[in-house]
Amino acid sequence: MSAFEFFFSFYGLLLGLSVAAIATGLALAIQNRRTMRIGYLTPLLATFVALDIASFWDFAWTVLRDAPFSYGLLVMGLIVALVYFVAASLVFPYAATEGQSLDDHFWANKRTVLLLTTVANTLALCLALPFVLAAPDGAVLAFGYGFNLLLYVLLILPAALAKRPRLFVILTTLHIGLYLAIAVTSVLAPSLMTMPESTPPAAAG
Repeated sequence: MSAFEFFFSFYGLLLGLSVAAIATGLALAIQNRRTMRIGYLTPLLATFVALDIASFWDFAWTVLRDAPFSYGLLVMGLIVALVYFVAASLVFPYAATEGQSLDDHFWANKRTVLLLTTVANTLALCLALPFVLAAPDGAVLAFGYGFNLLLYVLLILPAALAKRPRLFVILTTLHIGLYLAIAVTSVLAPSLMTMPESTPPAAAG
């Protein structure tokens, strides 16, 4: 097992638990659909968070696959994954209450969930930046990732602060559309989504 495979097995486990938290909450809501009003806001939030985790998982694999293992890398990865886990755990309530509407839970937790995913994405870019810059055309790649983060913030931060459902739906749906477009492109034209092979920092110079 390589150093990265060791790191990513730990990292992937934590991210997988985040997806499991969303899936468990969704299953609970569907199971109690006769006594719990599901609505559309919470499922939309769950879809965004799940796709965001998947996108980040792909980002980590692409950028960090040549990174030398270190305890610091493990700790930073742990922090990012835990932030995602907390965000995912807040999407759905842990227990169903008869007559409960998921919209109430949504408005109580939506801001926290989206602010946490924004923090996770920001920390992830900070973690990956040294390895991005070590790649060929690293400055161009870093600019691209920085632009992506800026676009993320411009869409998700207003959605986090939105007090009206329509604004949240529009902004979140736009970002979900971006994720789906990237997913389709990665299947139809995978070469466009591949980061150039980087030089492992330990071997540089």
